[in-house]
Amino acid sequence: MAVDSTLPSAVGATGSEKDAKPLLFIEEMTKNVDSDQERVLGEILTRNGETEYLKRFNLNGATDRETFKSKIPVVIYEDLQPEIQRIANGDKSPILSSHPISEFLTSSGTSAGERKLMPTIHEELDRRQLLYSLLMPVMNLYVPGLDKGKGLYFLFIKAETKTPGGLLARPVLTSYYKSEHFKNRPYDPFNVYTSPNETILCPDSIQSMYAQMLCGLIMREEVLRVGAVFASGLLKAIRFLQVNWKQFAHDIETGTLNPKVTDPSVRECMNKILKPNPELAAFVTKECSEENWERIITRVWPNTKYLDVIVTGAMAQYIPTLEYYSGGLPMACTMYASSECYFGLNLKPMCKPSEVSYTIMPNMAYFEFLPHESSAPELSRDSPPRLVDLAVLQVGKEYELIVTTYAGLCRYRVGDILKVTGFHNAAPQFRFIRRKNVLLSIDFDKTDESELQQAIENALVLLKEFNTSVVEYTSYAETKHIPGHYVIYWELLVKDAANAPTDQFLSQCCFEMEESLNVVYRQCRVADSIGPLEIRVVKNGTFEELMDYAISRGASINQYKVPRCVSFTPIMELLDSRVVSKHFSPALPHWKPERRR
Repeated sequence: MAVDSTLPSAVGATGSEKDAKPLLFIEEMTKNVDSDQERVLGEILTRNGETEYLKRFNLNGATDRETFKSKIPVVIYEDLQPEIQRIANGDKSPILSSHPISEFLTSSGTSAGERKLMPTIHEELDRRQLLYSLLMPVMNLYVPGLDKGKGLYFLFIKAETKTPGGLLARPVLTSYYKSEHFKNRPYDPFNVYTSPNETILCPDSIQSMYAQMLCGLIMREEVLRVGAVFASGLLKAIRFLQVNWKQFAHDIETGTLNPKVTDPSVRECMNKILKPNPELAAFVTKECSEENWERIITRVWPNTKYLDVIVTGAMAQYIPTLEYYSGGLPMACTMYASSECYFGLNLKPMCKPSEVSYTIMPNMAYFEFLPHESSAPELSRDSPPRLVDLAVLQVGKEYELIVTTYAGLCRYRVGDILKVTGFHNAAPQFRFIRRKNVLLSIDFDKTDESELQQAIENALVLLKEFNTSVVEYTSYAETKHIPGHYVIYWELLVKDAANAPTDQFLSQCCFEMEESLNVVYRQCRVADSIGPLEIRVVKNGTFEELMDYAISRGASINQYKVPRCVSFTPIMELLDSRVVSKHFSPALPHWKPERRR
């Protein structure tokens, strides 16, 4: 068994008593994983034993694992939706949690295209804050001197709504950034941002981006790390600089803020920071006016030691672009979290992106794991799965993550597929493999095969008047350009060449597909973090060639299925060499902030 226990010997290497305590906490938490997990489950069941949900399964006060596993079913979001809707509508009885639900954290969409509502309680903020407090002590083991400068992080809040019962529904990071934990965080020289709180908390994302980028330019020589939550967010910021550098240079030269930034709190805080600096304005003009933007991050922020972005899972597609813009700076993936629960952290944050593994902290929730086999049948109520506990996982195996949280989720399938890469002390370390069933993702969006199929079927309605159908299709997430966009390859059967679909109609098919995709995709399109969907029509016979290629590489002709998403370079080259026309969505799909019923 591969065991990593490098932190204890490194505790003294930081030279910081302040760091020693959190590092020792990590060591203690990872040594007694099984007993800690048993304790956490006991606390959750003791606390929530009288809730309507748990009473339904006749636990009768039992808090042991065996009873819990034998009586409580494994569930997905749709199983809990009736209870969650009652809470959203104002039912304050203890349905899922004995503690009052403080708000809902919105997650990616349901099968109906709406955002999921994840219940949370006030004390969960303490757990999230605890995990955040561990990140810099670990990073200080690998990167010295981070207290000598600042971090340029592009952080944003998103739209929030209220449920009929009056509870807020918003993304987990919006909840955190608006909390007192973040707004009134104590000064820490290792964790100082260039962006004032007012710029992060600005509800207008364009004004927020503008002010945060301007602060980063003004403090360019103080910046030691550059980051965003996801790689796509950092690339969006670089694109924003490309588009707006002339206005930034003007603001810096004159010491006056762009009048398009109208938020009063942002203008007030920027007036304290922005002073006339013709020399800096000339520098920005010189660097940004060049056609070649290779290494632009290190050219503009020369003291940057690393990028702090998530580049695992679907975000791995952005690594080559980030390497181009940064000159190959290390990319640190520090934490693993979701709306359902914060899970753990990367104890070797400066490793290569392909080697990132997260250590789940056993105090955050009770964790179980479903062994994942791609060919295995879906779970059924008649054959309940035998889940595996955190402490007894096997290196090299893949598992689906199941959580039981203090906020009331019980044996909930998160949908993440993880691979065990080793152990830190007794705690397994995981590589994030993918989201279960997700085909396409550019930013926060997650589109699965059923959604894509339904979108295509809706678009095909438009082709009926041309007596045309789609023979086959596949897709991929194009991320070489900013923003990235979905590409759909269609092979068409045109039954009447004299009445072939026009370019205008095929563009309208793109729009119809976008209208059919989930609310998260449409929100990202409206926010310009995803570009217009593209259909590439390929020559007839292209998908037969694709099958021939797969068979030549060992695929069984009896079992071959057209992949609904592709990324393998030779396949991409084959498809692109057969393209006869390209069509783009001509307009933004409909989106407005959801109103909870």
